[in-house]
Amino acid sequence: MLAQRQDAGQAAGTSGGPKRRWTIDDFDIGKPLGKGKFGNVYLAREKQSKYIVALKVLFKSQLQQSNVEHQLRREIEIQAHLRHPNILRLYGYFYDKEKVYLILEYAARGELYKELVRCNHFDERTSATYILSLARALHYCHTKHVIHRDVKPENLLVGLNGELKISDFGWSVHAPSNRRKTLCGTLDYLPPEMVEGKEHTTSVDNWSLGVLTYEFLFGGPPFEAPGHQETYRRIVRVDIKFPDKPAVSDSAKAFISKLLVKDAHRRLPLLEVQNDPWIKANADPDMLARGN
Repeated sequence: MLAQRQDAGQAAGTSGGPKRRWTIDDFDIGKPLGKGKFGNVYLAREKQSKYIVALKVLFKSQLQQSNVEHQLRREIEIQAHLRHPNILRLYGYFYDKEKVYLILEYAARGELYKELVRCNHFDERTSATYILSLARALHYCHTKHVIHRDVKPENLLVGLNGELKISDFGWSVHAPSNRRKTLCGTLDYLPPEMVEGKEHTTSVDNWSLGVLTYEFLFGGPPFEAPGHQETYRRIVRVDIKFPDKPAVSDSAKAFISKLLVKDAHRRLPLLEVQNDPWIKANADPDMLARGN
């Protein structure tokens, strides 16, 4: 199995003696899957096992220019140790003189953001099922003292069976103290405590889940405004407006309002998402029955 052989045992949580390092010659490279700021992602097949993966190829020179090597190391360290059906696996990594390669789980249906743009918005059943799976994945992260801090449609992929996969851990942090003060993430998804420069905890992810629910149902984020400062003001005031169209149930709006609460301690806990009336009425029954 692919995950059994890692980069000198450093990557996906393996232990024991040194393993033979991966090289690019271990893979057949296929079509490009996406383009990023620091490199590209390709469909690839590991020659020995015939296992299909996504190979993320990053250019060291670009990483150094942007001073994000530390961020990449942190992303690898965090993602390599997470095991959840709704979190994209990082099987291992290797590097040569010019590039760093991440060996990732292949999400066959691609980026959720593209699907959202195509549909304009999701129906309540689809949204509730996605949100329940993400609530469970984020709760799992929090049990490992990992705060994601950048949950948004662009960082979600869709697997072969339609399941969501959290894919980007670039802004994540392993925070055993649970308190951070870095302004990060994406403008529309920033919680009030980050905008105001206060300490933040795992509950920033609860806020993001509320923003995401709104965007799934209405097709855009709740605090959008012409300029950054006005967006910041709307976030701090929790200035939520629910448009008339598309038509969305009152129970969905109530669910969003339980997560988009200025007082971080009063946001709906992730473990209680599955008991919310809107989730219970709309999420996939099999997923609800499985519990956490």
